[in-house]
Amino acid sequence: MPSDVPAAVIGQGVIAACSAEARAEGVVRGLRLREAQTRCPDLVACPVDPVRDAREFEPIITSLEERTPGVEVLRPGLCAIRARGAARYYGGEQAAAGAVLESADSLGVEARVGIADSVFAAEQAARSTTELSAVLVLPPGSSKDFLMPFPVDVLGQAKLASLLKRLGIRTLGSFAALPATDVLARFGATGINAHALANGQDPRGVVPRTPPRKLDHAVDFEPGLDRVDQLAFQLRATADAFVAGLQTEGLVCTELKVLITDEAGSRSERTWGHPRHFTALDVVDRVRWQLQSPSSAPPGSGVGNGLSSPVTRVEFLPGRVDSIAHHGRALFGDGAEEQIHHGLSRIQSMLGHEAVVVPAISGGRLLSERRRLVPWGDALPAGSTGLAARPWPGKLPDPQPATVFASLIPVLLLDANREKVRTDHRGGLKAPPKWFCPTGDPARRRSVTRWAGPWPLHQRWWDAVHKLEADRFQLVDGDGEAWLLLLDGQDWWAEARYD
Repeated sequence: MPSDVPAAVIGQGVIAACSAEARAEGVVRGLRLREAQTRCPDLVACPVDPVRDAREFEPIITSLEERTPGVEVLRPGLCAIRARGAARYYGGEQAAAGAVLESADSLGVEARVGIADSVFAAEQAARSTTELSAVLVLPPGSSKDFLMPFPVDVLGQAKLASLLKRLGIRTLGSFAALPATDVLARFGATGINAHALANGQDPRGVVPRTPPRKLDHAVDFEPGLDRVDQLAFQLRATADAFVAGLQTEGLVCTELKVLITDEAGSRSERTWGHPRHFTALDVVDRVRWQLQSPSSAPPGSGVGNGLSSPVTRVEFLPGRVDSIAHHGRALFGDGAEEQIHHGLSRIQSMLGHEAVVVPAISGGRLLSERRRLVPWGDALPAGSTGLAARPWPGKLPDPQPATVFASLIPVLLLDANREKVRTDHRGGLKAPPKWFCPTGDPARRRSVTRWAGPWPLHQRWWDAVHKLEADRFQLVDGDGEAWLLLLDGQDWWAEARYD
């Protein structure tokens, strides 16, 4: 997405954050999505993703901590810093604020700074700045006067703000003028905390975070590389350092996020799982597979996965780690399970990521919908477990067929007159089945000894592409084989076989 497009992050149907371009169109935090789209028809809505937001904000926090230690992250995009130590070091609060702005500007990020007696007042001061004046310093003791004209909505407590408005209290100054004892009696602990904020006496202090251990690794290429084999060769040392850094901390990586950036600014991002833990060779293989993935590669692309120009940067981020003690070698060798793992991984390395798959159960009424094939080492797609646990009225009851065909097989089900068996308008059979042709050839027919059905199956009637109106049917033929059939309109299909 281009950087100059108005965009907003949506959480629970309201705007949680928005870009400067969106704010210029009248979009603000707390606005409902439909109202925001009315003000800005070109608004690009992105769902809330705390992990993504924290990852994107991390380089900014790291840069700030290099210049002004003692940073507390209030939420992605907003942080608090103890101003006293920074002001002493830089020779004044304005100079310390300038260092913060310079740190953000070095990363191409627009920042605003507010300095006040409390965290809440400093946040409102920062929001009151402009593009021409990005710093606002409130003199000591002036926070209460500064906050007086602000509406009670800035407290961030919708229920309390709504109640205060109904009582005729619309500004922080009016709220701060109320006696604290009356506020406590009427609004409880929530109200008294908000009352302290309105008086510029934020009970919170700045609690600096402990900088996380740096476990991710990145490598830049200048000039960019446009061949997968060149990238794989160049990345081996970085992959070794990535795995060795985890081992130094007593960890192994079981889920890896790979970010690849090309010269055009496009970025490919994918999370890879592993049945045990990643080695350096596994890391390089995942990069190679991601670059060679044809799923989203444009025609003629040399790299793949949507990257149409040479690669300039590759990043490795551990998505999930585990203690190395849980992945040690057994006392008497690794056994058959380890040999199977090495064999499957070797086949994947030679033939590609999709060459080895394992079955998993998903949700659906058709057997083909309930079966998912997942590449070896990958986690199940998000929501698969929840889909499988749903009741799915109309699904096939147990016992399930042992053989499910990859695609429906055309068959024939004939009555005594050797005509196709049909259903009537009430869903019953017009004539009982007599002959079954598993190959679709009437000359190779078998007799039908037992049968049950039909059971109507109607789903997605609103979807012209994926809707299904069919009837299920079970039978046992003269050779003793049991089948699950599907009548789709005028044609019979074999969905599975009971072995």
